[in-house]
Amino acid sequence: MKKQMDTPLFKALMEHNKKDPISFHVPGHKSGLNIQSEARRFFEQILKIDVTELSGLDDLHSPEGVILEAEQLLAEIFQTKKSFFLVNGSTVGNLAMIMATCSENDTVLVQRNCHKSILNALRLAKVRPIFLEPEYTHDWKVATGVSIETVKEAISLYPNVKAIILTYPNYYGIVSDLEGIINQAHLHHIPVLVDEAHGAHFIIGHPFPASAVQLGADIVVQSAHKTLPAMTMGSYLHVNGQLVDVNKVRDYLQIFQSSSPSYPIMASLDLARKYLATYTQQDLDDLQTGIQHFKAELEGVPGIKVLEYPHQKGDLLKITIQTRCSLSGFELQRRLEEEAVYTELADPYNVLFVLPLLKEGQRYPFEDTARKIKKVCKDLPFHEQKSKLTMSNRKVSELAIPYKEMDNLESMDVPITEAIGSVCAETIIPYPPGIPLLLKGEEITNERINQLQRLLKTGARFQGCSCLTKEMIRVFIK
Repeated sequence: MKKQMDTPLFKALMEHNKKDPISFHVPGHKSGLNIQSEARRFFEQILKIDVTELSGLDDLHSPEGVILEAEQLLAEIFQTKKSFFLVNGSTVGNLAMIMATCSENDTVLVQRNCHKSILNALRLAKVRPIFLEPEYTHDWKVATGVSIETVKEAISLYPNVKAIILTYPNYYGIVSDLEGIINQAHLHHIPVLVDEAHGAHFIIGHPFPASAVQLGADIVVQSAHKTLPAMTMGSYLHVNGQLVDVNKVRDYLQIFQSSSPSYPIMASLDLARKYLATYTQQDLDDLQTGIQHFKAELEGVPGIKVLEYPHQKGDLLKITIQTRCSLSGFELQRRLEEEAVYTELADPYNVLFVLPLLKEGQRYPFEDTARKIKKVCKDLPFHEQKSKLTMSNRKVSELAIPYKEMDNLESMDVPITEAIGSVCAETIIPYPPGIPLLLKGEEITNERINQLQRLLKTGARFQGCSCLTKEMIRVFIK
């Protein structure tokens, strides 16, 4: 544990800065000396450590010094075979883990409500994806995780599966039986790849859920920047077990990661690892007390309901409030923004708050936030949201058109109401959370159109769709 108090990369950058170095190397801001006056106040200090692969500062793509030492400390705290720093977000980790484990035409099981980066990786790898429909919670009106029964069914239908790709937890902090799925997959020697973007802090222990790393997943990707004090795009990738070739993962990281990695991001990953390693029981007790008080302040607010996790299993750092008034989740979010309260995401029914992983003595404006929420919800009449979720009856499905064939097909725009039964020619992604509603190459079903129309009506934002504003959707011409 004594070693975990060190921050080798950050320390090396501080030592470099003490030399008052004169830069004749990239980047062009020259350690912050060449910067526009209006930006100087914000950027001057951080740019002093925004350097390149200088003597003593190591190389992310071939680490032998302080970066290697920092990654070894990361592997030590997570107890993995190998851990990597990522400077291009969890996206690059998802790309690398799939390309390293899957070959062209391989059959791969994929959780249907995965992040778009997973789908992009599948397309690059030219695999045959088999999609696993998640379970739903009617109280929350959101998709959760895949059941072990669905995984068993898929393995029996496709016994030559080469990998299973899962998301854990879901965006709202809800967890599923990941351990059971991992054990089932390993009985068939199938590696399990987990996008654990929102769970980098889970190794702290109870009351947080167990981490996918602790549960035995073969590769785990985590967005350190989402819940740890790391800079945006700072992420981790962990490799475990004997079913994955570490060298392949390393090779693909060298392909996909920037050849000019950000030293401030890497230093923040080093610092975030120390923050996690030095998190104490007193810190956790203080955090729980603060969150309980915040939730108690919200419990009696008219017009909203604070949701509780199914079976009391979920992420302490996530609070979801559900509208109990005439406002949709999107409308409630916009009203909160008018009071300078910015939340992580909204859906037609809910608004999600991501809380900070505070240590003992650190404070956050929870009381002020509760006051603003009460102000926004004042005088809103009670109105139960009774919309019923439409769920797919197919727990296991695949694309109607394989990736290889899509590039050779023509497409056209049709009215949304006339698209049922056609094959979607674009991936439609409500953002956030970045989970596709319709996949390119997927048959358009009535339930997907109903979901799309509900999202459009309630004010959702989308990526990847060119003509939704005209109530049109692009489909392949048969």
